[in-house]
Amino acid sequence: MPNAAIVVADADFAGCMELQKLQSTQKLRYMGKTPLLPGCYLQVKARIKAVSGALPTVRIAGWAGDDSESHVGGVTEVGGSTTLTTYGSVVEVTAIVGTGARTGVDMPWGRAATYGHMGLDLIGPNGGVVRIDDIEITDITSAFLRDMLSVVDVLDYGAVGDNATDNTAAFEAADAAADGRQILVPAGRFFLGDTVSLNNPVFFEGSLRMATNKMLLLRKNFDFPSYAAAFDNEELGFKKAFQALLNSSDHESLDLAGRMITVTEPIDMQAAVPNRTSYSTRRVIRNGQLAASGGAAWDTDTWTERATYNPSDPRTLTNVNNIANIAVGSLVEGSGVGREIYVRSKNIGTGEITLSAPLYDASGTQKFTFKDFKYILDFSGFSALSKFGMTEVELQCNSHCSALRLPAAGTVFSLDHCFISRPKDRGITSIGSGCQGILVDNCQFLSAEEPLDVEDRTSVGLNVNANDAKLRNNRVTKFRHFALLAGANKTITGNHFFQGDETAAGVRTAGLVLASTYCATTVSDNYVDNCFIEWTNEQDPRPDFNTGFSFSSLSITDNVFLSSHVAPWFSYIVVKPYGTGHFLNGVSISGNKFRSINGSIDRADRVDTSFSDLDFGRCKSVFFEGNTFHGITAIVASPLRVRHVQSSNSNTWTVQTSGNLPFEGNARAVDAVTAIGPIRNASGTFRYVMPYVQLEQGSNDDQIRLNWGESLRGEVQVVVRVDK
Repeated sequence: MPNAAIVVADADFAGCMELQKLQSTQKLRYMGKTPLLPGCYLQVKARIKAVSGALPTVRIAGWAGDDSESHVGGVTEVGGSTTLTTYGSVVEVTAIVGTGARTGVDMPWGRAATYGHMGLDLIGPNGGVVRIDDIEITDITSAFLRDMLSVVDVLDYGAVGDNATDNTAAFEAADAAADGRQILVPAGRFFLGDTVSLNNPVFFEGSLRMATNKMLLLRKNFDFPSYAAAFDNEELGFKKAFQALLNSSDHESLDLAGRMITVTEPIDMQAAVPNRTSYSTRRVIRNGQLAASGGAAWDTDTWTERATYNPSDPRTLTNVNNIANIAVGSLVEGSGVGREIYVRSKNIGTGEITLSAPLYDASGTQKFTFKDFKYILDFSGFSALSKFGMTEVELQCNSHCSALRLPAAGTVFSLDHCFISRPKDRGITSIGSGCQGILVDNCQFLSAEEPLDVEDRTSVGLNVNANDAKLRNNRVTKFRHFALLAGANKTITGNHFFQGDETAAGVRTAGLVLASTYCATTVSDNYVDNCFIEWTNEQDPRPDFNTGFSFSSLSITDNVFLSSHVAPWFSYIVVKPYGTGHFLNGVSISGNKFRSINGSIDRADRVDTSFSDLDFGRCKSVFFEGNTFHGITAIVASPLRVRHVQSSNSNTWTVQTSGNLPFEGNARAVDAVTAIGPIRNASGTFRYVMPYVQLEQGSNDDQIRLNWGESLRGEVQVVVRVDK
């Protein structure tokens, strides 16, 4: 071009181009193809100085081309403009070209442009002369790497990973700048002195340190793996995640993401959330496993201390020695103490312990034993916890510890599709009314005591003190008891619980213990395998019947009862009164399948008279019908159909029930007397007469007497009932 020349010895530039501006837009381009790749960003830079004449304005510019060497229209092809103001002063102009419209990119060309001709433009007044140094093109993609990867590094906002500096403000600033991008916590240990809420996803290469009462609220990646990475410790990560679960409205559940958490000591769930002593919004822990490792932290603490019990204050022990040592949640044992009685709370100042249930015969002062079992998850520090659940979680106790201790109060604690595996002492323990409305569905309780004979087992699957429990479709293996259930309004359905061993004529223990007289409970469609249902009043501080409904409102229907290798006196349904005067009042036992193999048993039902018998002269509304019996001597029913053949003439016929009334009760009513064939007198004449009935005859009150107006013989069918 006639208006351009090479200057070989410029004082500022060495070799350079001298150019006079003659056009309104004087363009200078490098006509080699500069490739432009997706994700690549180039900086175009030139140095320029005015020599003479009018002072122009300069800007970096380019020409965008595609694979067919055609111009790509509609894109920005110029950078920012700079006006030259003095002669001889060197000015540097730059612009960035790339495929993406990122912050700092002057010429975003998109994917269509594959190369460019780069250079500069002179605009403004004509006639001036400038000198232009080399045009440099540099790949500066690295400057955009963090932005391209959507990462914000907390170090860029002042964080210091020295385990001492308070990085609260730096983390909050990084979160504010992220705007949907991921926050990076790089290698190092970062102290956070206050609660931090992060609204963007976080990736942890380093770890955090926080006080117990300060919270980390991860609103975008709220799950256990994120918290485990944040604190570089599974147990602490779980505690912090649980803390956040109860302090954030963003998430209703904590996902363990299928991870196994190794637990080295009991987890005090309330201590993990020191700002909450109660909670009543639905929350769930799901999808993972907590596995106990061995160690002294799991050892049971035991105290034997003197205390006083007064039945008039049935849930209180007074004058308790060394009460400060006794842990809330401890099992209470002693003379006259029923099963599964726990310390619900204590008052050190007054020396009083509040019990989970009354004691049946412990009046006075004696020594009690208190055993504090250790649990993987211990909620007993909460005064109340409601609508809390666990789904698809395994508590793997590994014979080191128990599984789950409930809070003192609360409603609708739920477990669904969970495993309680090999607990040392207890599966689920309720120390108060935190079991109100408990739901245990589709779970497996796997005992650590399978190798032991039944009489040597001590572990219990669960206990319930309050009303409205639902146990449905669970599988339970070889505990001493599956469940001890106090309170009323229970539904136990679809469960399979088995407790046998290989010992010939072996002892069997109760699978279900119903510890309320008025229990209002349905037990249906279960598989009761080598154990039995026991109904007691062992939590009654005055166990003798005084007033109320006595043993009432129980339905046992459509279950499978199976036993093998048991003693003949074994029975499937056992009533055990702890006081005198009790009776059956509203009991339905129907549609069940009773079967004994490898040895027959005497009967399916019995009363355990270790403390007292039932008063069968008061039974009401007892239905025992439609059941099947195999390998069982007594075919029990009420109404019971009895055929009596009187072969010799007599005015009085004594009809035996032969122990086939429920629980060997009294013959208290007759629904019908039907002649089977003719009734004859001594001369063989047919007589069409009716007898009158005398009830509760014989030494056991289980016979009836038919009284005729004359001496007769024949056969009758009598329908006898154990109730009125």
